[in-house]
Amino acid sequence: MDWGMKNRLSKIIKPRDGRTVMLAVDHGYFMGPTTGLEKLDEMINPLLPYADTLMLTRGALRNYVDPVTDIPIVLRVSGGTSIVGKELLHEGTVVSIEDAIRLNVSGVAYSILVGADFERDTLLGMTKYIDEAERYGIPVLAVTAVGKDMAKDVRYLGLASRMAAELGAHIVKTYFCKDFEKVIESCPVPVVIAGGKKQPEKDALNMAYDAIQAGAIGVDMGRNVFQSTDPVGMLKAVNAIIHKDVTPKEAFDIFNSNKK
Repeated sequence: MDWGMKNRLSKIIKPRDGRTVMLAVDHGYFMGPTTGLEKLDEMINPLLPYADTLMLTRGALRNYVDPVTDIPIVLRVSGGTSIVGKELLHEGTVVSIEDAIRLNVSGVAYSILVGADFERDTLLGMTKYIDEAERYGIPVLAVTAVGKDMAKDVRYLGLASRMAAELGAHIVKTYFCKDFEKVIESCPVPVVIAGGKKQPEKDALNMAYDAIQAGAIGVDMGRNVFQSTDPVGMLKAVNAIIHKDVTPKEAFDIFNSNKK
């Protein structure tokens, strides 16, 4: 691994503890004006001090984020389908490696859909992008997307995560599940968990804590932050779990104290 790759990874995964709090706000690329992100800049600016990395699209980056903002970017580079399409997440490359370099990103994110009829398309698309990103020392985050008919269980998520790592991904983003430590044990690269759909704050904090205890290095959380009744308080609480090893109860107290 060359110096540039190591340097970019150190911006995403903090060397002081080997963990990361990623803020995912890339939902618009297939969901449009997602609830909470209608005015993306107004939402994310107060959250930036409590995030280690911002994950979003190039359009959002150019239109909503000030170029002087000091936060590492993980750029969404796959897409091509919408929430109303017949083949959700049958994604291909939508951003060239040259544009990612121009945007000075620390990493790129590419979705794969293991088990779908079109899994080969997404897997080959990701591996091709990994080849291109490797030339410039840019790490690739593989997002193990899950279709409606796929179970979020240890067998499926372990399969998808291991495949992503074997095909060259530098970080894997997947869902939390029962026996999650087995997913971690069988995946040779760092794993972050997706926040998924909005759930009660206490439940989301418990999930983040359990994932860390099972061996995840962090979270890539979106809707459970920006759709919270108090997004800043929620991200503060998540950050405390990831970087300060607080308990879920202590984190929930942080969330509540911020609201007060």
